[in-house]
Amino acid sequence: MNERITAVYRLSTSGDPERTAALIAGEQSSGTFVAIPGEDEALKARAAATYGIQALDDLTDQAQLRHYRLTLSWPLANLGPSLPNLMATVAGNLYELRQVSQLRLLDFEMPPAFADAYPGPAFGISGTRALTGVPQAPLIGTIIKPSVGLSAADTAAMVDQLCAAGIDFIKDDELQADGPACPFDERVRLCMKVIRSHAGRSGRKVMYAFNLTGELDEMRRRHDLVLAEGGTAVMLSLNSVGMSGLNAFRRHTQLPIHAHRNGWGYLQAGWSYVAWQKLWRLAGVDHMHVNGIANKFQEDDDSVIASARACLQPLFNHKPCVVMPVFSSGQTVMQAEATWQRLQSPDLIYLAGGGLFAHPDGIAAGVNALRQAWDAAMAGVPLATAAQTHRELREAVSTFGSHS
Repeated sequence: MNERITAVYRLSTSGDPERTAALIAGEQSSGTFVAIPGEDEALKARAAATYGIQALDDLTDQAQLRHYRLTLSWPLANLGPSLPNLMATVAGNLYELRQVSQLRLLDFEMPPAFADAYPGPAFGISGTRALTGVPQAPLIGTIIKPSVGLSAADTAAMVDQLCAAGIDFIKDDELQADGPACPFDERVRLCMKVIRSHAGRSGRKVMYAFNLTGELDEMRRRHDLVLAEGGTAVMLSLNSVGMSGLNAFRRHTQLPIHAHRNGWGYLQAGWSYVAWQKLWRLAGVDHMHVNGIANKFQEDDDSVIASARACLQPLFNHKPCVVMPVFSSGQTVMQAEATWQRLQSPDLIYLAGGGLFAHPDGIAAGVNALRQAWDAAMAGVPLATAAQTHRELREAVSTFGSHS
Protein backbone atom coordinates (compact mmCIF):
# COMPACT_ATOMS: atom_id res chain seq x y z
CA MET A 1 0.00 0.00 0.00
CA ASN A 2 2.28 2.78 -1.27
CA GLU A 3 -0.40 5.30 -2.17
CA ARG A 4 -0.31 8.67 -0.44
CA ILE A 5 -2.63 11.35 0.89
CA THR A 6 -1.64 14.94 0.14
CA ALA A 7 -2.95 18.11 1.79
CA VAL A 8 -2.23 21.78 1.12
CA TYR A 9 -2.44 24.50 3.79
CA ARG A 10 -1.92 28.22 4.26
CA LEU A 11 0.42 28.56 7.22
CA SER A 12 1.18 31.73 9.16
CA THR A 13 4.10 31.74 11.59
CA SER A 14 6.73 34.10 12.95
CA GLY A 15 9.10 31.19 13.55
CA ASP A 16 11.52 29.40 11.29
CA PRO A 17 9.37 27.99 8.46
CA GLU A 18 11.41 24.84 7.86
CA ARG A 19 11.42 23.95 11.54
CA THR A 20 7.71 24.69 11.87
CA ALA A 21 6.88 22.55 8.83
CA ALA A 22 8.99 19.70 10.20
CA LEU A 23 7.26 19.92 13.57
CA ILE A 24 3.85 19.79 11.93
CA ALA A 25 4.82 16.81 9.78
CA GLY A 26 6.18 14.99 12.81
CA GLU A 27 3.18 15.76 15.01
CA GLN A 28 0.81 14.41 12.38
CA SER A 29 2.70 11.20 11.74
CA SER A 30 5.41 9.30 13.58
CA GLY A 31 7.00 12.06 15.69
CA THR A 32 6.30 13.88 18.92
CA PHE A 33 7.91 16.70 20.91
CA VAL A 34 10.98 14.61 21.77
CA ALA A 35 12.91 11.78 20.12
CA ILE A 36 11.68 8.39 21.35
CA PRO A 37 12.94 4.82 21.09
CA GLY A 38 11.50 2.97 18.13
CA GLU A 39 11.33 5.95 15.80
CA ASP A 40 14.28 4.81 13.79
CA GLU A 41 15.09 5.68 10.20
CA ALA A 42 13.32 2.59 8.85
CA LEU A 43 10.09 3.56 10.63
CA LYS A 44 10.38 7.14 9.44
CA ALA A 45 10.90 5.97 5.88
CA ARG A 46 7.64 4.06 5.89
CA ALA A 47 5.43 6.22 8.17
CA ALA A 48 6.71 9.81 8.52
CA ALA A 49 4.85 12.60 6.75
CA THR A 50 6.84 14.54 4.18
CA TYR A 51 6.48 18.25 3.61
CA GLY A 52 7.20 21.12 1.27
CA ILE A 53 6.96 24.80 2.08
CA GLN A 54 6.81 27.89 -0.11
CA ALA A 55 6.79 31.55 0.98
CA LEU A 56 3.74 33.58 -0.04
CA ASP A 57 5.21 36.99 0.80
CA ASP A 58 8.63 38.62 0.71
CA LEU A 59 8.99 39.94 4.27
CA THR A 60 12.55 39.82 5.52
CA ASP A 61 11.99 40.67 9.18
CA GLN A 62 11.65 37.25 10.86
CA ALA A 63 9.98 38.85 13.87
CA GLN A 64 6.92 39.52 11.75
CA LEU A 65 4.25 37.02 10.86
CA ARG A 66 4.90 35.40 7.50
CA HIS A 67 2.67 33.32 5.29
CA TYR A 68 3.46 30.07 3.49
CA ARG A 69 1.96 27.39 1.34
CA LEU A 70 2.56 24.14 3.20
CA THR A 71 2.15 20.73 1.55
CA LEU A 72 2.01 17.58 3.67
CA SER A 73 1.93 14.00 2.43
CA TRP A 74 1.25 10.76 4.30
CA PRO A 75 1.43 7.10 3.34
CA LEU A 76 -2.04 5.59 3.08
CA ALA A 77 -0.68 2.71 5.17
CA ASN A 78 -0.64 4.99 8.23
CA LEU A 79 -4.43 4.97 8.50
CA GLY A 80 -6.01 3.05 5.64
CA PRO A 81 -9.02 4.37 3.69
CA SER A 82 -10.95 5.71 6.71
CA LEU A 83 -12.68 9.09 6.52
CA PRO A 84 -12.89 9.66 10.31
CA ASN A 85 -9.17 8.98 10.61
CA LEU A 86 -8.42 11.03 7.52
CA MET A 87 -10.00 13.99 9.31
CA ALA A 88 -7.76 13.39 12.32
CA THR A 89 -4.72 13.24 10.05
CA VAL A 90 -5.23 16.26 7.80
CA ALA A 91 -6.99 18.44 10.41
CA GLY A 92 -5.89 17.21 13.81
CA ASN A 93 -3.47 18.58 16.40
CA LEU A 94 -1.43 20.54 13.88
CA TYR A 95 -3.61 23.65 14.45
CA GLU A 96 -2.63 23.79 18.11
CA LEU A 97 1.13 23.71 17.85
CA ARG A 98 2.75 26.66 19.60
CA GLN A 99 4.73 27.62 16.49
CA VAL A 100 1.54 27.91 14.39
CA SER A 101 -0.13 31.32 14.43
CA GLN A 102 -2.74 30.47 11.80
CA LEU A 103 -3.37 27.43 9.64
CA ARG A 104 -6.04 26.68 7.07
CA LEU A 105 -6.53 23.47 5.12
CA LEU A 106 -7.04 24.55 1.50
CA ASP A 107 -7.43 21.21 -0.25
CA PHE A 108 -6.43 17.56 -0.12
CA GLU A 109 -6.26 14.58 -2.43
CA MET A 110 -7.21 11.01 -1.57
CA PRO A 111 -5.93 7.89 -3.32
CA PRO A 112 -8.46 5.63 -5.13
CA ALA A 113 -8.64 3.27 -2.15
CA PHE A 114 -11.04 5.75 -0.51
CA ALA A 115 -13.38 5.56 -3.48
CA ASP A 116 -13.46 1.80 -3.09
CA ALA A 117 -14.19 2.03 0.65
CA TYR A 118 -17.07 4.53 0.57
CA PRO A 119 -20.32 4.58 -1.42
CA GLY A 120 -20.60 8.20 -2.52
CA PRO A 121 -24.05 9.67 -3.25
CA ALA A 122 -26.83 7.22 -4.08
CA PHE A 123 -28.87 9.81 -5.99
CA GLY A 124 -26.81 12.92 -6.68
CA ILE A 125 -27.92 15.23 -9.46
CA SER A 126 -29.55 12.76 -11.83
CA GLY A 127 -31.44 10.95 -9.08
CA THR A 128 -32.70 14.19 -7.59
CA ARG A 129 -33.90 15.34 -10.99
CA ALA A 130 -35.68 12.03 -11.59
CA LEU A 131 -37.50 12.21 -8.26
CA THR A 132 -38.58 15.84 -8.67
CA GLY A 133 -39.43 15.71 -12.36
CA VAL A 134 -37.22 18.71 -13.10
CA PRO A 135 -35.02 17.56 -16.00
CA GLN A 136 -32.84 20.62 -16.66
CA ALA A 137 -33.60 23.82 -14.74
CA PRO A 138 -32.50 24.72 -11.21
CA LEU A 139 -34.83 23.37 -8.53
CA ILE A 140 -36.81 26.23 -7.04
CA GLY A 141 -37.21 25.61 -3.35
CA THR A 142 -37.87 27.08 0.04
CA ILE A 143 -37.35 26.61 3.76
CA ILE A 144 -40.40 26.47 6.00
CA LYS A 145 -40.60 29.87 7.69
CA PRO A 146 -40.96 30.87 10.47
CA SER A 147 -38.20 28.41 11.26
CA VAL A 148 -39.85 27.27 14.49
CA GLY A 149 -43.15 28.05 16.17
CA LEU A 150 -45.50 26.51 13.61
CA SER A 151 -47.47 23.39 14.50
CA ALA A 152 -47.48 20.32 12.28
CA ALA A 153 -50.90 21.36 10.96
CA ASP A 154 -49.65 24.89 10.26
CA THR A 155 -46.70 23.46 8.37
CA ALA A 156 -48.93 21.20 6.29
CA ALA A 157 -51.18 24.14 5.41
CA MET A 158 -48.13 26.05 4.19
CA VAL A 159 -46.95 23.03 2.19
CA ASP A 160 -50.39 22.89 0.58
CA GLN A 161 -49.94 26.44 -0.71
CA LEU A 162 -46.39 25.76 -1.89
CA CYS A 163 -47.40 22.64 -3.79
CA ALA A 164 -50.31 24.46 -5.42
CA ALA A 165 -47.86 27.17 -6.50
CA GLY A 166 -45.61 24.64 -8.27
CA ILE A 167 -42.62 24.60 -5.92
CA ASP A 168 -40.00 21.91 -6.64
CA PHE A 169 -38.38 21.49 -3.25
CA ILE A 170 -39.17 22.19 0.41
CA LYS A 171 -37.02 21.66 3.48
CA ASP A 172 -37.35 21.99 7.21
CA ASP A 173 -35.23 24.64 8.84
CA GLU A 174 -32.29 23.08 10.66
CA LEU A 175 -33.79 24.29 13.96
CA GLN A 176 -36.95 22.24 13.38
CA ALA A 177 -36.51 18.56 14.15
CA ASP A 178 -38.80 16.82 16.68
CA GLY A 179 -39.87 19.41 19.23
CA PRO A 180 -43.12 18.97 21.15
CA ALA A 181 -44.65 21.97 19.37
CA CYS A 182 -44.16 20.30 15.97
CA PRO A 183 -43.52 16.56 16.39
CA PHE A 184 -41.60 14.92 13.58
CA ASP A 185 -44.00 12.02 13.01
CA GLU A 186 -47.08 14.23 12.88
CA ARG A 187 -45.36 16.73 10.61
CA VAL A 188 -44.30 14.02 8.17
CA ARG A 189 -47.73 12.38 8.04
CA LEU A 190 -49.65 15.61 7.56
CA CYS A 191 -47.24 17.12 5.04
CA MET A 192 -46.89 13.94 3.00
CA LYS A 193 -50.68 13.59 2.83
CA VAL A 194 -50.77 17.02 1.22
CA ILE A 195 -47.84 16.26 -1.10
CA ARG A 196 -49.36 12.95 -2.23
CA SER A 197 -52.67 14.66 -2.93
CA HIS A 198 -51.05 17.28 -5.16
CA ALA A 199 -48.91 14.65 -6.88
CA GLY A 200 -52.03 12.68 -7.70
CA ARG A 201 -53.37 15.68 -9.60
CA SER A 202 -50.18 17.05 -11.15
CA GLY A 203 -48.21 13.84 -11.70
CA ARG A 204 -45.16 15.42 -10.03
CA LYS A 205 -44.24 14.94 -6.38
CA VAL A 206 -42.66 17.84 -4.51
CA MET A 207 -39.46 16.84 -2.71
CA TYR A 208 -39.56 17.64 1.00
CA ALA A 209 -36.30 17.17 2.95
CA PHE A 210 -37.49 16.43 6.48
CA ASN A 211 -34.91 17.20 9.15
CA LEU A 212 -34.36 13.92 10.98
CA THR A 213 -31.13 14.97 12.75
CA GLY A 214 -30.84 13.16 16.06
CA GLU A 215 -29.43 9.99 17.58
CA LEU A 216 -28.66 7.26 15.06
CA ASP A 217 -31.55 4.98 16.02
CA GLU A 218 -33.91 7.97 15.89
CA MET A 219 -32.67 8.96 12.44
CA ARG A 220 -33.16 5.44 11.09
CA ARG A 221 -36.69 5.24 12.45
CA ARG A 222 -37.57 8.70 11.14
CA HIS A 223 -36.14 7.80 7.73
CA ASP A 224 -38.33 4.71 7.62
CA LEU A 225 -41.41 6.78 8.38
CA VAL A 226 -40.60 9.27 5.60
CA LEU A 227 -40.04 6.37 3.19
CA ALA A 228 -43.31 4.68 4.19
CA GLU A 229 -45.21 7.93 3.69
CA GLY A 230 -43.84 8.31 0.16
CA GLY A 231 -41.30 11.00 0.96
CA THR A 232 -38.36 11.54 -1.36
CA ALA A 233 -35.64 13.18 0.78
CA VAL A 234 -34.30 13.58 4.30
CA MET A 235 -32.04 16.22 5.82
CA LEU A 236 -29.09 15.91 8.19
CA SER A 237 -27.05 18.56 9.96
CA LEU A 238 -23.54 17.31 9.23
CA ASN A 239 -21.77 18.94 12.16
CA SER A 240 -24.38 17.54 14.57
CA VAL A 241 -24.33 13.90 13.43
CA GLY A 242 -20.60 13.71 12.61
CA MET A 243 -18.78 11.56 10.10
CA SER A 244 -19.39 8.21 11.77
CA GLY A 245 -23.07 9.04 12.26
CA LEU A 246 -23.44 9.90 8.59
CA ASN A 247 -21.58 6.78 7.50
CA ALA A 248 -23.87 4.55 9.56
CA PHE A 249 -26.97 6.37 8.33
CA ARG A 250 -25.84 6.20 4.70
CA ARG A 251 -25.76 2.41 4.94
CA HIS A 252 -29.42 2.50 5.99
CA THR A 253 -30.98 5.15 3.82
CA GLN A 254 -33.01 4.62 0.68
CA LEU A 255 -33.61 8.34 0.14
CA PRO A 256 -31.48 11.30 -0.96
CA ILE A 257 -29.56 12.99 1.86
CA HIS A 258 -29.85 16.77 1.94
CA ALA A 259 -26.74 17.87 3.85
CA HIS A 260 -26.90 21.09 5.87
CA ARG A 261 -23.66 22.74 6.89
CA ASN A 262 -24.96 24.75 9.88
CA GLY A 263 -22.06 25.44 12.21
CA TRP A 264 -19.71 26.01 9.28
CA GLY A 265 -18.76 29.36 10.79
CA TYR A 266 -16.79 27.73 13.61
CA LEU A 267 -14.87 25.56 11.13
CA GLN A 268 -14.00 27.94 8.34
CA ALA A 269 -10.96 29.47 10.05
CA GLY A 270 -9.26 26.08 9.77
CA TRP A 271 -10.89 24.58 6.66
CA SER A 272 -11.69 25.74 3.17
CA TYR A 273 -15.08 24.51 2.03
CA VAL A 274 -13.41 23.07 -1.07
CA ALA A 275 -11.58 20.63 1.20
CA TRP A 276 -14.39 20.00 3.69
CA GLN A 277 -17.07 19.10 1.18
CA LYS A 278 -15.00 16.26 -0.32
CA LEU A 279 -15.35 14.20 2.84
CA TRP A 280 -19.14 14.34 2.91
CA ARG A 281 -19.60 13.75 -0.80
CA LEU A 282 -17.56 10.57 -0.66
CA ALA A 283 -19.43 9.49 2.47
CA GLY A 284 -22.63 9.69 0.46
CA VAL A 285 -24.66 12.91 0.72
CA ASP A 286 -26.62 14.04 -2.34
CA HIS A 287 -27.06 17.81 -1.79
CA MET A 288 -24.71 20.23 -0.01
CA HIS A 289 -25.36 23.76 1.19
CA VAL A 290 -22.87 26.31 -0.18
CA ASN A 291 -24.37 29.60 1.10
CA GLY A 292 -25.41 32.07 -1.62
CA ILE A 293 -24.48 35.12 -3.63
CA ALA A 294 -24.87 38.37 -1.64
CA ASN A 295 -25.78 36.28 1.41
CA LYS A 296 -26.70 37.44 4.89
CA PHE A 297 -23.51 36.01 6.38
CA GLN A 298 -19.85 37.03 6.01
CA GLU A 299 -18.79 34.81 3.11
CA ASP A 300 -17.89 36.59 -0.12
CA ASP A 301 -19.27 35.68 -3.53
CA ASP A 302 -16.00 34.24 -4.86
CA SER A 303 -15.92 31.74 -2.02
CA VAL A 304 -19.56 30.76 -2.56
CA ILE A 305 -19.04 30.09 -6.26
CA ALA A 306 -15.82 28.16 -5.61
CA SER A 307 -17.76 25.98 -3.17
CA ALA A 308 -20.54 25.30 -5.68
CA ARG A 309 -18.10 24.49 -8.45
CA ALA A 310 -16.28 22.10 -6.13
CA CYS A 311 -19.52 20.16 -5.54
CA LEU A 312 -19.83 19.69 -9.31
CA GLN A 313 -16.21 18.62 -9.80
CA PRO A 314 -15.66 14.83 -9.92
CA LEU A 315 -13.64 13.35 -7.06
CA PHE A 316 -12.41 10.25 -8.87
CA ASN A 317 -12.49 9.20 -12.52
CA HIS A 318 -14.43 6.02 -11.79
CA LYS A 319 -16.61 7.53 -9.03
CA PRO A 320 -17.42 11.22 -9.68
CA CYS A 321 -19.49 11.77 -6.48
CA VAL A 322 -20.95 15.02 -7.87
CA VAL A 323 -23.78 16.48 -5.80
CA MET A 324 -26.33 19.26 -6.05
CA PRO A 325 -25.01 22.54 -4.59
CA VAL A 326 -27.70 24.25 -2.54
CA PHE A 327 -27.83 28.05 -2.61
CA SER A 328 -29.42 29.52 0.48
CA SER A 329 -29.11 32.39 2.98
CA GLY A 330 -30.91 35.60 2.10
CA GLN A 331 -31.65 34.53 -1.47
CA THR A 332 -34.31 36.34 -3.49
CA VAL A 333 -35.02 37.06 -7.15
CA MET A 334 -32.16 39.54 -7.01
CA GLN A 335 -29.37 36.92 -6.95
CA ALA A 336 -30.58 34.55 -9.68
CA GLU A 337 -28.91 36.42 -12.55
CA ALA A 338 -25.53 36.71 -10.84
CA THR A 339 -25.63 33.09 -9.68
CA TRP A 340 -26.27 31.86 -13.21
CA GLN A 341 -23.67 34.13 -14.79
CA ARG A 342 -20.97 32.97 -12.39
CA LEU A 343 -21.81 29.28 -12.09
CA GLN A 344 -23.07 28.63 -15.64
CA SER A 345 -24.81 25.43 -14.53
CA PRO A 346 -28.48 24.65 -13.89
CA ASP A 347 -27.50 21.84 -11.51
CA LEU A 348 -28.42 23.50 -8.24
CA ILE A 349 -31.17 23.92 -5.68
CA TYR A 350 -32.11 27.55 -5.11
CA LEU A 351 -33.71 28.11 -1.71
CA ALA A 352 -35.50 31.30 -0.76
CA GLY A 353 -37.17 31.47 2.64
CA GLY A 354 -37.96 35.08 3.41
CA GLY A 355 -37.29 35.80 -0.27
CA LEU A 356 -40.38 33.77 -1.10
CA PHE A 357 -42.72 34.13 1.87
CA ALA A 358 -42.28 37.91 2.08
CA HIS A 359 -43.54 38.49 -1.47
CA PRO A 360 -46.29 41.12 -1.13
CA ASP A 361 -48.76 39.02 -3.15
CA GLY A 362 -48.25 35.83 -1.20
CA ILE A 363 -46.70 32.40 -1.54
CA ALA A 364 -47.79 31.58 -5.09
CA ALA A 365 -46.49 34.90 -6.36
CA GLY A 366 -43.23 34.31 -4.51
CA VAL A 367 -42.72 30.94 -6.24
CA ASN A 368 -43.64 32.37 -9.64
CA ALA A 369 -41.31 35.33 -9.23
CA LEU A 370 -38.35 33.09 -8.42
CA ARG A 371 -39.02 30.92 -11.44
CA GLN A 372 -39.41 33.99 -13.66
CA ALA A 373 -36.09 35.35 -12.38
CA TRP A 374 -34.29 32.10 -13.18
CA ASP A 375 -35.96 31.69 -16.58
CA ALA A 376 -34.82 35.19 -17.48
CA ALA A 377 -31.30 34.65 -16.18
CA MET A 378 -30.81 31.45 -18.18
CA ALA A 379 -32.25 33.08 -21.29
CA GLY A 380 -29.85 36.02 -20.97
CA VAL A 381 -32.65 38.51 -20.32
CA PRO A 382 -31.71 41.22 -17.79
CA LEU A 383 -33.74 41.15 -14.58
CA ALA A 384 -35.08 44.66 -15.11
CA THR A 385 -36.26 43.77 -18.61
CA ALA A 386 -37.99 40.59 -17.48
CA ALA A 387 -39.67 42.45 -14.63
CA GLN A 388 -41.41 44.75 -17.10
CA THR A 389 -43.51 41.88 -18.46
CA HIS A 390 -43.92 39.72 -15.33
CA ARG A 391 -45.98 41.23 -12.53
CA GLU A 392 -44.86 38.82 -9.78
CA LEU A 393 -41.23 39.42 -10.65
CA ARG A 394 -41.74 43.17 -10.79
CA GLU A 395 -43.27 43.16 -7.29
CA ALA A 396 -40.45 40.99 -5.99
CA VAL A 397 -37.79 43.31 -7.40
CA SER A 398 -39.55 46.25 -5.80
CA THR A 399 -39.73 44.42 -2.48
CA PHE A 400 -36.31 42.81 -2.32
CA GLY A 401 -34.23 45.20 -4.37
CA SER A 402 -33.62 47.42 -1.37
CA HIS A 403 -32.17 44.43 0.54
CA SER A 404 -29.57 43.51 -2.10
